[in-house]
Amino acid sequence: MADLGSISLALALALAAYSSVGSVLGALRPAPALVESARAATYLLVPVLAVSVASLVGAFLSNDFEVAYVAGNSNIAMDRVYTWVAFYAGNEGSLLYIAFALAALSALAVRLAPASVRDTLPYTNGVLMLVLTFFLAVLMFMADPFARLSVVPPDGQGINPLLTHPGMFIHPPVMMAGLVSVSIPFAFALGSLLAGKTGDEWVDPGRTWGIVTWAALGSGLLLGGWWAYTILGWGGYWAWDPVENAGFMPFVALTAFIHSIMVQKRRGMFRMWNIVLINLAFGLALYGMFMNRGGPVPSVHSFGASTLGWVFLMFTGIGVAVPFAIFFSRYTSLKSARNLESSLSREAAFLVNNLLLLAIAFVTLWGVVFPLISEVFRGETVSVGQPFYNQVNGPLMLALIFFMGVGPLVPWRRASLGTLRGVLIGPLLMGVAVVVLVAVLGVRKPYPMAALGICAMVTGGILLEWARGVRSRRRQGDSYPAGFLKLIAANRPRYGGYVVHLAVVMLALGVVGSSFYDVQQDVILAPGERVEIGGYELEYVGTDVSQKVDRLESVSIINAYRDGSFLQTLTAQRDFYPAFSMSSTRAGIRSTPVEDLYVVPSESLGDGRAGLRVLVNPLVWWIWVAGPVFMLGTVISLWPRRAPAAAPVAERLSAPVGLPPERPVRGQSGDG
Repeated sequence: MADLGSISLALALALAAYSSVGSVLGALRPAPALVESARAATYLLVPVLAVSVASLVGAFLSNDFEVAYVAGNSNIAMDRVYTWVAFYAGNEGSLLYIAFALAALSALAVRLAPASVRDTLPYTNGVLMLVLTFFLAVLMFMADPFARLSVVPPDGQGINPLLTHPGMFIHPPVMMAGLVSVSIPFAFALGSLLAGKTGDEWVDPGRTWGIVTWAALGSGLLLGGWWAYTILGWGGYWAWDPVENAGFMPFVALTAFIHSIMVQKRRGMFRMWNIVLINLAFGLALYGMFMNRGGPVPSVHSFGASTLGWVFLMFTGIGVAVPFAIFFSRYTSLKSARNLESSLSREAAFLVNNLLLLAIAFVTLWGVVFPLISEVFRGETVSVGQPFYNQVNGPLMLALIFFMGVGPLVPWRRASLGTLRGVLIGPLLMGVAVVVLVAVLGVRKPYPMAALGICAMVTGGILLEWARGVRSRRRQGDSYPAGFLKLIAANRPRYGGYVVHLAVVMLALGVVGSSFYDVQQDVILAPGERVEIGGYELEYVGTDVSQKVDRLESVSIINAYRDGSFLQTLTAQRDFYPAFSMSSTRAGIRSTPVEDLYVVPSESLGDGRAGLRVLVNPLVWWIWVAGPVFMLGTVISLWPRRAPAAAPVAERLSAPVGLPPERPVRGQSGDG
């Protein structure tokens, strides 16, 4: 299996290099046959790398500990269900996964590319294959997943205990695929510049793949938060860890890009700005992979034993410098078709959104690199913790959510103050009403009051827009449910975006509740003892301890009561792995839309008592619900429109000529 994997990896490197060089040379000469041959090589890379992936998975399944990577990331005791997790648990396997994901997505992007990018597609393919060539060269010469040990051990070291969690089947592969797939919209943009096409030819595939990549990164970040919340035992879901930030920054840049690219598609504006945004997103994605491959800032997510940091740092520098050099060489021909006509317009609101998003990205970047700067210039490492990010990014995010609610309601081109008053008065009144309501209920902290008011304003604006559209459909004879579905189907990008905005509101609601109103208490209880915390009464029943093959497993049982009534039995688990000198925890969680009761064992005492950490986290449930809503909005935005059927020839010949088209109903057509 190892030999087969190595051979397929070498063949993949040759194919990727050939496809990259052949695509560009074929476009320059021109030589259509060479371009087609290079494209065929791109398609062939998928099955070739699939063989390499299958070879490594097969080595895990057969416990082939002669393969160093298998010996380092599995053992005989490992449950076979975690083979897929072990495959990308270390540096070499994760790089192989990244290469395979990029090959598959690149082949799909090239195959589905629209006719508008026919002239630029060879350059796009060349850029994608050049990026893939880098990863394959690193695998071949510096991080071989099929390297063999001179002495075969009887057993492997085992998988990292923190990875034995359901979230690990999805979070890492989605996150890694999201980071590397930033290459696709970037390649369409750069390919257009290399071909000398400086118009809007690349906008449609750039937007589509930008949204796909953005959705992958967003869902990966949420899944990572869920993993941290359930297994790390600290009661939180986000800590501004350097590698968390490395995934967050390209997501933020892509958020700006997919909003801005809609303005270019709709109005022919922001051409330069969109090239800058996708270049920044690509650079930040490369930086994220550098941080994960032995970057100098420590993180629980990074591959600490990797020595590839300098290679990825060099590639990051090249990946930033070269695209911007090409951009500046085409700068004079990138003038937009239209200029910004008014500061009171949807275009201006989107621009403000973009500036806020970039501010959040660069504040986060500054927090990540500041310890390095401090060490270089002052000789000491100054850590940047969670309070810095919360204090600086918190207000920026509030302003962002505000403009997220305002932007879609403002007309294109220009709006009068009277028009703004008409579209904003309803949402603003809803926001003010919620602020008054929560004040009456006892909420006095400024940030939660402002956040809840802004969330209510955004939600109110979306609901009012839907209500107007549905009423219009109702006047045409549709029922309310049918009118609602037809409204969304008529303008999927606009209303899919509204659904995503609702997901952001849910996420903000969960973050505000759990950040400002959580309750935490550490207790030590004997079996049968009870304690009251945050309105709950908890009874410690006892702890069952059992010795497994690779760990000592301790399962604590707690009964939860409220107002004297039994609610639920919680099981909280703490396992100790001697081979890793590491403990992992599984919190016992009772989750409702109002709050989570969260219990995690901290220690077991010799007299039968146990230490428990108990948290009451308000509104966390809404964070996890935001994930499916986020994906639903993305699917709606990307769902293809069915091409209208052609009218019969006789009908077309008899149609009146010169009549103006029927005026669309508000909210029914257009690109939103």
